[in-house]
Amino acid sequence: MAELLQPIHTLGEAWFGFLWPLLWTLVKVMVLIAPVMFCVTYLTWAERKIIGYMQVRIGPNRVGIFGLLQPLADAVKLFCKETLIPLHSDKVVFLLAPILTLVPALLVWAVVPFSPELILADLNIGVLYVLAISSMGAYGILMSGWASGSRYALLGSLRSAAQTISYEVAVGFTLIPVIMLTGSLSLRDVVLAQQDMWNIIPLLPLFGIYFISSVAETNRAPFDLPEAEAELVAGFFTEYSAMSFGMFFLGEYANMILVSTLGAVLFLGGWLPPVPMLAFIPGIVWLLLKIGFLLFVFLWIRATFPRYRYDQLMRLGWKVFLPISLLWVFLTGVTLHLLGRVA
Repeated sequence: MAELLQPIHTLGEAWFGFLWPLLWTLVKVMVLIAPVMFCVTYLTWAERKIIGYMQVRIGPNRVGIFGLLQPLADAVKLFCKETLIPLHSDKVVFLLAPILTLVPALLVWAVVPFSPELILADLNIGVLYVLAISSMGAYGILMSGWASGSRYALLGSLRSAAQTISYEVAVGFTLIPVIMLTGSLSLRDVVLAQQDMWNIIPLLPLFGIYFISSVAETNRAPFDLPEAEAELVAGFFTEYSAMSFGMFFLGEYANMILVSTLGAVLFLGGWLPPVPMLAFIPGIVWLLLKIGFLLFVFLWIRATFPRYRYDQLMRLGWKVFLPISLLWVFLTGVTLHLLGRVA
């Protein structure tokens, strides 16, 4: 009997050996995504509160203590609403578009290092992975505008595509000097290379370009031209309702948290403390503080600046940020050559 059951036992061990790494990876993915989605949800509450205080208003204060349950009430409202699909739309593409906007914003987190050990996938091409996956979000916006069958949505999506491409070029060139200083494309190595000096010190102008370009890439005020209500009603999500609209909403805030995290990792030392004597504080606390500060600046900008004109937006990306970032790449290369760090 034992000899008859041996093949079954061997097959079971083989399946367990195949499935266990997959299941463990799925568990790690869920452990990573759940806090991200929680932060995305409550970033909406923080935005309304912070901007309310800046404008001498109270903000959400009815649902729960200090309005803390307002994001949950918003989620219940979105889930209970009916999903309306325009009669002349491409239904499959119409429904895929919000998914393609949200999912890339979650996939990038796989290579983000929260501490030397806390990272889902330490890819040696982490920076390229970030650029490749994050750029896919533009396809979701283009698909939504085309599939909606609305002129307003189409114009909004075209604006967004042009805006995203324009500022992604500048963002890409701001990352090249970081890679040159680090000598690696791994985000973990980028952080470790900043133990003596954060990258923001030698690359301060590039950090400014990165952050402003990130505001433009996420379609946030004052660069929210793709959804300008004065001329485009609501832009690319004019025809969306219920949770399909909610996915666009979540994607925008997930991207805000993502670009703030990458800014902290690439320029602000990631989990590293500002001075060695504060190293007793856990690294993830420092990373969260840096992310929180950059997110606050996101909200501060929205409460302060009026919306740009579209020609001003494009001129800033192509005629100001692109030449400066290219110049800094050249200066970084010359400096490293003079210091003997490159051949």
